[in-house]
Amino acid sequence: MKRKHNQITDQRFIDTFLGKSRIGRLATIGSDGYPYITPVNYVYLDGLIYFHCARAGEKLDNIRRESRVCFQVDQPLAYLDLAFADNHEKPCAVTQFYHCVIIRGQAKVVENIEEKVKALNALVSSHQDDQQHFEEITEQTPPVRHCEIVAVRVESMTAKSELAQKKSPEERARIATYLKQRNLAGDAETAVLLYSEDE
Repeated sequence: MKRKHNQITDQRFIDTFLGKSRIGRLATIGSDGYPYITPVNYVYLDGLIYFHCARAGEKLDNIRRESRVCFQVDQPLAYLDLAFADNHEKPCAVTQFYHCVIIRGQAKVVENIEEKVKALNALVSSHQDDQQHFEEITEQTPPVRHCEIVAVRVESMTAKSELAQKKSPEERARIATYLKQRNLAGDAETAVLLYSEDE
């Protein structure tokens, strides 16, 4: 990774981030040689990425022809606008704060019915809150036969965040104060993260 100061090496953070996120972007290799990117609902389970899809389609055709894939998950945080810089003549002063994970791996359609059912239950459960209950999916549940589950086995993984790591503690505190006062969606969370960089 070029910008080492942005790199995340804490595997627990990465696992938690992947576990709480719901949508990722899958890149497969198309028959024409071009990358083909699609957003998918996924679940991170036992170190693998699982997602469901229709039993036919370009994404699945690509995977069956070439199993190498890339999978990306991001979380946009606050956006630092020009009002903070107080200088509208310097557009490069704007900054998007974020977390991001990029995975390279091998994708394969899950043939084992027990693994398929386990992944489907985990996928549904990940989209419910603790107070919501659902009827457990079994091998006899009709939709099990009408969809595919794909597992992505991770071969390499990189993660990074943009949280003004190159700024001084004083500058990060100034940004955090601005974000708390601005109070747009994501500002409060980002302010806390900026302070935590100094701990």
